[in-house]
Amino acid sequence: MQKNIGGTERVIRVVAGLAITSLAFVGPASPWAFLGLVPVATGLMGWCPPYAIFGINTCKKKA
Repeated sequence: MQKNIGGTERVIRVVAGLAITSLAFVGPASPWAFLGLVPVATGLMGWCPPYAIFGINTCKKKA
């Protein structure tokens, strides 16, 4: 599993995922809010399975 998510996108994924997950505890309290754990996990790992399938890579290449 090579990293295929860049630094800025990783931060955005984690922050957005935590915001979505927080809806499970505050607000409408829907169990669907736990889907926010997906962007948190991919942001922390730095690897996104759909990106790998479609050949997308936002990670900067090292020279």
